Amino acid sequence: MPKTAFIFPGQGAQYVGMGKDLYDNHPLAKQCYDQANEALKFDITRICFESTPAELRMTHNAQPAILIHSVAAFRLIEQQGVAFDYTAGHSLGEYSALVAAGALGLEDAVKLVRVRGSLMAIAGDIQPGTMAAILGLAPADVEHICFEAREDGIVEAANFNSQEQTVISGELAAVAKAMELAKAKGAKRAVQLEVSGAFHSELMDIAQYGMRRALNQIEFKEPRCPVIANVTASPVHKPATIKELLIEQVKKPVRWEESVKRLAALGVDTMVECGPGRVLKGLIKRIAPEITVLNVEDGKTLAETVAALKK
Repeated sequence: MPKTAFIFPGQGAQYVGMGKDLYDNHPLAKQCYDQANEALKFDITRICFESTPAELRMTHNAQPAILIHSVAAFRLIEQQGVAFDYTAGHSLGEYSALVAAGALGLEDAVKLVRVRGSLMAIAGDIQPGTMAAILGLAPADVEHICFEAREDGIVEAANFNSQEQTVISGELAAVAKAMELAKAKGAKRAVQLEVSGAFHSELMDIAQYGMRRALNQIEFKEPRCPVIANVTASPVHKPATIKELLIEQVKKPVRWEESVKRLAALGVDTMVECGPGRVLKGLIKRIAPEITVLNVEDGKTLAETVAALKK
């Protein structure tokens, strides 16, 4: 039997106004935003719809904003009776995937990712770092370049997004050196990302310590479907394992390409990207072009995706 997975984007997918169409036209979506405002004790809805790109891009704003939009989109398609077999998310998106699978409540999730964003930004202030996307080199070549560039400081592979795209993370000088080496080795592009720190690297020590404390205060439930974890690219079921892998995820690389291949091996032939943008759709086209990828971002894409899935 062909299977369906719901997938959720990470930081970088945000844009001002995302989710407003769903909020204005669907009471269930508005309910998600109201729940988030109540949980966070401030108006995250204003930041989603009326802030500046710079304000929204701040890690502690971007993470809850993307999660709320993603969960609202998911709940609207779920309301249409669409069944699914797995969930997965890219970095921050793993929290959205856990909400969709019923392992984590929305209120707990928005509070956790607000803390996660703040901790990651603080870690970036204390140990300044950056990230860069390396395009057009195999992941193993990028790892070798990071090894060479470590003469200039800490740098490592942070996101294995596809065979063509690996994101690196680390200290400023070491990332600059790795970008230089990548271009010399024939990379199509090496693009520094607008981030406040070296996420998914060993420079996130402080953030990991803080997330352990935050996660240990939250009750996780057994998910109603397997969730593919970023750290292992394998399905997880047990609440204790989910929690431990989320703690590890702060410093470990996101194994997105492996996660998509794992879902394909498990029989998934359709994926639905819930939330802002179509970043994951673009990656999946390169990783597993045989998979149909739909998305739910606004009223139009909701209607189109429901129609496609009910054919």
